[in-house]
Amino acid sequence: MYNFAAKVYTYYYISPFLGNLFFRTMKKYLLLVALSMLSQLSSLNAQTLFRAPDTVCVRQPITLSSVNDTAANYYWGFCSGSISYAPGGVNMGSAGFGLHTPSNIDIIQDVDGKYYGFVLNAGTDEFLRYNFGTNLNSIPTVTNFGNLTNGLPHHPTSLYIAYDALAKKWFIFVSGGYTASESTLGRIDFDASLSNPAPNIANFGNLNGAFDGPKGVFVAKDVQSDQWFGYLVNRNNNQLIRLEFSFNISNTPKTTNCGNPNSMLNTPADMAAIKDNGMWYLFVVNRSNNLAGSVGRFDLGTTLDTTITAIQGTNLGNFNSRVLVPSSICLTRDCGSIYAYITDSTTSQLISLQMPYAVGPYFPVDYSVVGGMNYPSGISNIIRDHDNLFSFITNVYDSTLTKIQISSCTNSSIPSFSEVTPPEYYYNDTGWFNIYYVINQGLPDMQVECKQIRVQPIPNILLPNNPIICRGDSIHLYAISNYADSFAWSPVYNLDTFYNHTDSVKAWPDYTTTYNLTIHYPDGCIVDTFVKVNVVKVIADAGPDRTIADGAATMLGGPATSLGFQFSYVWTPTLYLPSFTDPFPTATPTTDYTYVLTVTEDSTFLHCHSSDTVVVHVNCGDFNVPNAFTPNSENPLTNRFGILNREVSQLNYFRVYDRWGVLMFSTTDITNAWDGTYNGVPQPVGVYVWEADGFCTSGKAIKKHGNVTLLR
Repeated sequence: MYNFAAKVYTYYYISPFLGNLFFRTMKKYLLLVALSMLSQLSSLNAQTLFRAPDTVCVRQPITLSSVNDTAANYYWGFCSGSISYAPGGVNMGSAGFGLHTPSNIDIIQDVDGKYYGFVLNAGTDEFLRYNFGTNLNSIPTVTNFGNLTNGLPHHPTSLYIAYDALAKKWFIFVSGGYTASESTLGRIDFDASLSNPAPNIANFGNLNGAFDGPKGVFVAKDVQSDQWFGYLVNRNNNQLIRLEFSFNISNTPKTTNCGNPNSMLNTPADMAAIKDNGMWYLFVVNRSNNLAGSVGRFDLGTTLDTTITAIQGTNLGNFNSRVLVPSSICLTRDCGSIYAYITDSTTSQLISLQMPYAVGPYFPVDYSVVGGMNYPSGISNIIRDHDNLFSFITNVYDSTLTKIQISSCTNSSIPSFSEVTPPEYYYNDTGWFNIYYVINQGLPDMQVECKQIRVQPIPNILLPNNPIICRGDSIHLYAISNYADSFAWSPVYNLDTFYNHTDSVKAWPDYTTTYNLTIHYPDGCIVDTFVKVNVVKVIADAGPDRTIADGAATMLGGPATSLGFQFSYVWTPTLYLPSFTDPFPTATPTTDYTYVLTVTEDSTFLHCHSSDTVVVHVNCGDFNVPNAFTPNSENPLTNRFGILNREVSQLNYFRVYDRWGVLMFSTTDITNAWDGTYNGVPQPVGVYVWEADGFCTSGKAIKKHGNVTLLR
């Protein structure tokens, strides 16, 4: 877990022990140090940590690549929340939070990974600690330290959390007082952990009478001088006060009154600071008068120890009356830009100022009332937990707590990845989506970069709609899309490769095939689509050529024939077939015959068909007779006993004898058959002997004898 906005409380060196603190958000300013985010230097579009496209289409595969492949760890968030998005919010109510006229709040993550919030109750002089554990979506446990044995400034109004990396100690500075006589500055020492159950406090009083309603305190270590400095503004006399701690943050600070440079201060309500491109800037919100608030900026230069006369003040105005009676401000940086969140007390609205640089230009957005804000009095820093951002607001009117959240979206095919090379992914909707990338998380050289990708709708593309062809036919595939740069068809199976990089290509697949099409557009959009060519596969298998005995029968048709209700079958010629529409008929040709099977697919308009032939050779080399017959049967094929041959040119005799040698039947006509009677009398069941002699049409002499069984 780590924070997104580097409101660093510290010092240019960050130890490994404090890796998770390197980008910790501290209220009201953001210090960019040498080991911080490379992506957040000066340009909105600068990318140094990873490569990504600027524009893609919905469901377009996206490939990201890291510049660094030797980091200790990696984190990719593909649909990460961004401060440029409109925030959501919820009013968490007042029960259990210990709020009584709250004036200020701040949130931070400690070295143990837990989140802590600190709140000031101006009406009851109380200092509260919220322990969220490791999840800012949880309900915090509350510790009320009271007024810390009367050490807490009276009517506390502003707090700031600082961390000394060398001493490894936490400090919270608190300013308070509605009038000059009660205005003081205090420091609460938590030592090594913000979970300290008994922190110490030092109240410095009103140092040299410099404070008069002090607001917007912050403290940081100056890199150039290696000394600690702080600033605050006086609400009552419009003065900018500098705090000078020398080399030890634990020192009692000296104060320098910097006056009101360029008369920029006008009843200031809060102040935040940021270092941008090596220069320090203080942003102030002025309550002013007559509902005419304003935002101002102090330019300090490269050091916090700026010569008073060198401090320049600029009144940025109220941005078309968006800022009326502001109560608090915080600053953070996200995706190369700086963002200010401003709460307006009387309208209970949240205003955002986006700026590519601290010096502008500025782009205001009014989010209206977010999360039930009700006269907001303070806003915390913005903390990023991987892909989600959080901020908390105290409401003075009803003493409630508002949670502001910008959550990760659900529009990427995968939400995140934790290795150097992420897999391809895509977005399923249009819009701007934020990629958040971290390397060496928790280490001194931790780096963060984010980039927004624009996802556009898929351009209009006209493609063939489920084309159907018969096997063996060809089809022209086409794609019509305006402004397309290039086309690429694949695979090349049965495809005219000479034209596979054009918008039309010829294909002749033997089976149902999906042809992929990649279309490139000038804006970087790449569409991967496809055309599925449905091939109607019809197979006619008439069976293998064969030779049968003269007078024998054979079943036609082979195993490869397409079968199913959607197919019809026709055999030609139809001679010697009991059915010419049966896929497997029995044929009894009397001579050599060639049959043709045609199979037709009837479920589509194409009526695809296929044909196959089988040659049946009839061999007259022997007499073909049955081995049994049933005279009383109604089947004409089995109630007579005779020669089945049809290729006999001359029958010398065909005789049937009973077992005693009595001649039962005799003929020289190949078409005659015995009916099982003798002199008109039906003969009994039994075995009879037959003999035959003759010539085939080929001239071959044939002679044979055998037995036949008479059945009844």
